[in-house]
Amino acid sequence: MIIGNLEFKHIAFLAPMAGIADRAFRELCVQHGAAYTVTEMVSSKGLTLGDRKSGELLRIGSERPCGAQIFGDSPEIMAQAAVKCLEYKPDIIDINMGCPAPKVAMSGGGASLLKNLPLAYEITKAVCEAVDIPVTVKMRKGWDSDNIVAPELAELCERAGASAIAIHGRTRQEMYSGKVDLEIIKEVKNAVGIPVIANGDVTDEQSAALMLEKTGCDAIMIGRGALGNPWIFERINAYLDECRVLPEPTVTQKMTTMLRHIEKIIEYKGEYTAMREARHHAGYYTKGMRGGAALRHEICTYEHFEQLRELAYRVCKEYE
Repeated sequence: MIIGNLEFKHIAFLAPMAGIADRAFRELCVQHGAAYTVTEMVSSKGLTLGDRKSGELLRIGSERPCGAQIFGDSPEIMAQAAVKCLEYKPDIIDINMGCPAPKVAMSGGGASLLKNLPLAYEITKAVCEAVDIPVTVKMRKGWDSDNIVAPELAELCERAGASAIAIHGRTRQEMYSGKVDLEIIKEVKNAVGIPVIANGDVTDEQSAALMLEKTGCDAIMIGRGALGNPWIFERINAYLDECRVLPEPTVTQKMTTMLRHIEKIIEYKGEYTAMREARHHAGYYTKGMRGGAALRHEICTYEHFEQLRELAYRVCKEYE
């Protein structure tokens, strides 16, 4: 699997997720086998205007290779933002053309570009001409069921200079409901000569293998399937590379990893922010556990990391 001048040993990638795929989570997923990660999406306007928060989102640590994702609706500003991204030394610039969130899609960026292919082409071309590292595009199958444009858009992006396409097999209107459309992903793969990364509904080894078999794609991108489950990458790698099924993580492994995850967030964002984000992440780490609902309710009252540590030790003892 090669994108531009980058060669990837494995083909299970972490998807960019706003509010989730921060530096702490990206590093954790790479430690568990993710071959590639992308930053949370950053507003091109905010970045070019010197917004501090936008810059913070682009900080990259040991989780390499890592791409910087930007969104916007102006070719000129997107090109400027791409150049600005280079200060943070990303390996790839990724253009978001798939975010369905109203505040992004209704302001001209993200998935709204699925309704304006000429503008999408100009943005891709401007960004590709502005930087000397690979540029990729992440898109959806279309705006709605009456406007399925992914194969055509992928061709335009390739023509504009993109080095790879990531395609989520749902429309903007579908958001995350229903089932991912494997056929449209296959059509995108057949429409271009550059690598295509399939995204949507990959939650385990079997769904990863099925995605590759049905679409013929070069790699897979995992989003929600990695929440509270960074082991998914090493499990997929073992399954695809060696036909091995790794054992499920134990409760102790889950609790230990959760603590390590939150400790990293504390390191990068401070305890106050980390403990509020812990409420969300802990919901996934405790999913399926006996008394999980009560644990999640309790965690939502915590203000300090030591409280979370004590809960984790208590849970581990109960499961011994």
